[in-house]
Amino acid sequence: MINPKNYDSRRNNSTLMLFDRYMYPQVDYAIRRRLQTHPSHIQRLELEAVLNGHEGCVNCLEWSTNGRLLASGSDDFQLCLWDPFRRKRLHAIHTKHYGNMFSVKFLPKHNDALIATAAADKSVMLFDINSSQEAIYTCHCHGARVKRLATAPDSPYVFWSAGEDGVILQLDHREKHTCRSEDNRVRLINLTTYIDTNAEAKCIALNPVKTELLAVGANDPYARIYDRRMLTPSSSAAVLAAESFDNGRPIPKDCVNYFCPGHINKNNSKVIEHEPRAITYLTFNPTGTELLVNMGAEHIYLYDLLNAEQPVFLNLPEFKLAATTCLEAEPDNCAEVTIPKCSSSNRRKLPENIDEYKKLGNELLENEQYLRAINTYSHAIGLESQWPVLYLNRATAYMRRLWFGDVYAALRDCHKALRLDCSYIKAHFRLARALLELGRPQEADECLKELIRRFPSYANNHGVLMLNKDIKENRQTTQSQQQANEAYNRLELSDDEFYWRSKAKDYSLRFVGHCNITTDIKEANYFGYNGDYIVAGSDDGNFFIWDRKTCNIHSVYKADSAIVNCVVPHPDICMMATSGIDHNIKIWSPLDGTTKPNAVTGIEHSVESNQMKMKTDPFDISTRNLLCWNG
Repeated sequence: MINPKNYDSRRNNSTLMLFDRYMYPQVDYAIRRRLQTHPSHIQRLELEAVLNGHEGCVNCLEWSTNGRLLASGSDDFQLCLWDPFRRKRLHAIHTKHYGNMFSVKFLPKHNDALIATAAADKSVMLFDINSSQEAIYTCHCHGARVKRLATAPDSPYVFWSAGEDGVILQLDHREKHTCRSEDNRVRLINLTTYIDTNAEAKCIALNPVKTELLAVGANDPYARIYDRRMLTPSSSAAVLAAESFDNGRPIPKDCVNYFCPGHINKNNSKVIEHEPRAITYLTFNPTGTELLVNMGAEHIYLYDLLNAEQPVFLNLPEFKLAATTCLEAEPDNCAEVTIPKCSSSNRRKLPENIDEYKKLGNELLENEQYLRAINTYSHAIGLESQWPVLYLNRATAYMRRLWFGDVYAALRDCHKALRLDCSYIKAHFRLARALLELGRPQEADECLKELIRRFPSYANNHGVLMLNKDIKENRQTTQSQQQANEAYNRLELSDDEFYWRSKAKDYSLRFVGHCNITTDIKEANYFGYNGDYIVAGSDDGNFFIWDRKTCNIHSVYKADSAIVNCVVPHPDICMMATSGIDHNIKIWSPLDGTTKPNAVTGIEHSVESNQMKMKTDPFDISTRNLLCWNG
């Protein structure tokens, strides 16, 4: 019997490792992780093969459960089935779709024979690849383009669809139904009933462990997770009233949880501006404890479903004074100074390796190389997370870089620094500045006043006086702007929607660098059974790989002449399939050799260019719909 903790003598031989995986279930997890995302594999990732056969943009990819087959859907209306290991197309089904295909899904427990498709022609079809070219099940219930399909591992017959009519359908291919609105018994959720008539469902996913949980992304920044046990498919759209009724009964308020980055969530008013952001893709991790969200005109966010909390803007740690002491860092007149109980970590010397990272980060920061500085601080935090100076310095870099969400990320870092050292005056001051930059002048004022109360000697500090002046001017300007914008592009939320948004939970991790403004089908996925990496495509024709632990970019690859929409890791081994505007599918795996022709070398330039694009080309739906390659 092999000890799963001690198989070093065999783990460099892939054949033996695969043998051990099937013979000894207790080593299965360790071997899967070793084979899939070991650094030696990731470092050698390159383009292995190009699969040709489509005659249009390839908008969707899906691996079979066992990883032996790859399904694809395209603007050419073809459903193709591939053997990527032999670089061979096995089936090409010319579907009766007459709109771009956006989603393909294998139905579980059917020996990978049943594949569902969804398209811009408002239809969902199901095919048996062992029978004929004709669909064995068809649904035309959606009133607009169907963007995503979802399946559950324990559900061989029921699957779900999300459409731009704002409707989520629950379909059972054993049951025949008519697609007339007056006899529609498959409608599970209708977003238009409690958001507005322009609500669109963009993507959908089922929790792989708790399959009763259904995640929905819409044309707003809120990821919604419903408990479908509390929902009943409605017999008619007419019974869904303005206050979220389902089949004539109010939807329970606790049937759904919302998730949204704190800097985007506007939960202080029922009347809001129309939101230009949309969620283009979301997915659960293999254990069902996290939700990964790719947001258009923004970044990729990871939500920790077990520990997610509502965003905190101002919540200073308790400030208790301890006994007086003498600080070595004080001037020659070593007078007694009162030290709070929570300030010990900031007074200790950094370990040598962490101090080297800090010095390098500071040098990069001074030279305005903000991305590299942030990466350096993040790497140090990944090694040792108890040093408040690392969070403060990273917050400084964020507030100088000023990409989308950077100020809020700085605020979060200030909170972390203060939790480690409540007497950290610089962190307290920068927190007040971040609150002001986030358009929260009242809280900034409270924060600054508390700083002066805790540290009276700083009342006449030049920086404090200038910040106090800025806060007063901002409060007057904000009031004027609110009055001027009262009637501009406003949306009034229903009571239920306002309640759900006000309870929205904040993100845990953020991954930046790619660009997502041109298509609304851009994915983001976990790579590795333990989610060691995050992968996503970009509008610059590249796909990105992030180190999940540090959130830093690990590598970038050129994978399309224009846009990469799909980056789909193999379920078991170190292999990925990508597609986008080009009429082909690219397969990536570890290759021997010293050259990496598709690896992007000027990562910093690519990343900065992407952020500029997102600032100058907002995620405007009316503009996107004019693009020939629109998702």
